[in-house]
Parts: sequence; structure tokens; C-alpha cells
Amino acid sequence: MNRESFAGVYPPIATPFDAAGELRLDWLRENVERWNLAGLTGLVVLGSNGEFPYLDEDERDAVVAAVLERSRPGLQIVVGTGRESTRATVRATKRAAELGAHAAIVVNPHYYTGQMTEPVLEAHYQAVADDSPIPVLLYNVPPNTGVNLSAGLVARLASHPNVAGVKDTSANIVQIADIVRLAPPDFVTLAGSASFLLASLAVGAKGGILAVANLAPDECVELVRLFTAGQIAEARRLQQRLLPINAAVTTRFGAAGLKVAMELRGYRGGYPRRPLLPLGDDARAEIERIMRAAELGPA
Repeated sequence: MNRESFAGVYPPIATPFDAAGELRLDWLRENVERWNLAGLTGLVVLGSNGEFPYLDEDERDAVVAAVLERSRPGLQIVVGTGRESTRATVRATKRAAELGAHAAIVVNPHYYTGQMTEPVLEAHYQAVADDSPIPVLLYNVPPNTGVNLSAGLVARLASHPNVAGVKDTSANIVQIADIVRLAPPDFVTLAGSASFLLASLAVGAKGGILAVANLAPDECVELVRLFTAGQIAEARRLQQRLLPINAAVTTRFGAAGLKVAMELRGYRGGYPRRPLLPLGDDARAEIERIMRAAELGPA
């Protein structure tokens, strides 16, 4: 496994549904064809922004197959396979590999939050990595799970030869810096939000899995390029441009807001799936205003 092949920028792609809540694979294929033209490292399928908890197992297979069918050669397709039990996670990871995924990204179990201690989580991830036929990325998303994967735990798991990296959405730059410090040099630490992409790069992260890259992939790739080239002032200006729209499509308006923003840039966002509701007119107008201010007009 070449861990460093997973460094770069990924959108955790949205899953389009129609107004009746039905999966629209044709819209998804259109989006993949556009993302193919950006300088992305890969696509993360069935992540939080893909509303993966609301998809049936057969729908998850169909989404992965549609993405793989249209993705360009060389694009890393990373599939979310985290489930509440270790057994189910292993099964889902093997299924993703059968479909052709290049790696799995695994959110931690969290229903029994108080019992998800570090020994429990370490044993879980070790078992998944042992049995996975593809590389595993850890997914730390404490705002959703209520559980944080500490830097020490991530570093211990990074010693496993089949654990390639981590997406950290904690927004804790000290923790991200500690992961980089404690893990092997080739371990890939990825920022979990564009809001702290530049700060993460500054402490040694190697890219990001970024919701806003669904609609602004070129800008996210350019930010990493500017940082790598030492053009820090330009990278800072671009980071600041992305902050308001990133907030709008994550914490403020969530998946429904992301889909509105994608539609405004010519992608096929579609509707969220219930219980999530589409945005009202005022929220849509606010997103449009924010995008104009960020110079993110129709692509």
C-alpha cells in the first residue's frame, strides 16, 4: 500500500434524490463526469454529505457502482463502510472492495457512546483493518458521533500496515498537529472541513475531504497548490473566501444547503431525503448571496 497516494483533495459527494426521495443515479453520473475534470485526488462516496444513513444497502451498492462506472482512471474512490458492529463493518468493507473501491473510510461505532472507550475502538479498527482487502481511512467526526478519536489512538492505529490515513473533522488544530507528529511520516492526515484546511496544511496535513469541494473543487485544489508552492498570502485569501460558503453548506444549512449550492453552480444536487427537508426561499436566497460574495457564480 502506498499511503501517500491518498494525499490530496476529495469531495464527500452528495447523493441526489428527486422530490419523492428516490435515488437519481443519472444525476449522480452527471456530477461525476464534471468532477473528473477537476484536479481532485478522488471522491468519497457514502460519507456524511452523501446522507449514507438514509440509504438502503442495495442503494449503497448502486451509488458506488454508478460512481465507479463514470469516474476517470486514477481517481481514488473511497467508500464509507462504517457500521455499528465490527462484523457489519467488515462485511460492508469487503463489499465495497468487491465493487471496485480503492479504499474504505470508516466512521467509528457510536450508538453506545459511553462504552466506546479507546480500547474498544482500537480493537474495532484493528479487526476491520486486519480483514479489509483495501486500505482503511479512519473517520473522526465527533459532532455527529459524540466520540472523538484522540491523536494517541489514531497514532497507534497508524502503525497498522492497512490503515492509510484519517479524516479529522474535530476542528482541533492541536489534535491534528499531534496526529501528524505521532503517526508515521507517510500516514495521510486529511482536514475534514475547508474551514480549517489551510491551518491543517500548516501543521502537516496532506489535503482534505471537504464538503465545499462538491461545488468548488478547483478552488479547494488551488488552495492546496498555493500552500505547497509557498504562496501563503494567496492561500490565505482563498481560504477566507471559502469560509462563509463552507459554513453555509455544513453547520448552517447542512446537506440541504450543500445541494442548493451545488445546483447554483450547475451540478445536480437534487433534494435531501426525509427526515431532512429542503430549504425554504429565504435560506436559498441567503446561500445565493453568500456564493456571490465568495465569487462562486455559475460554473
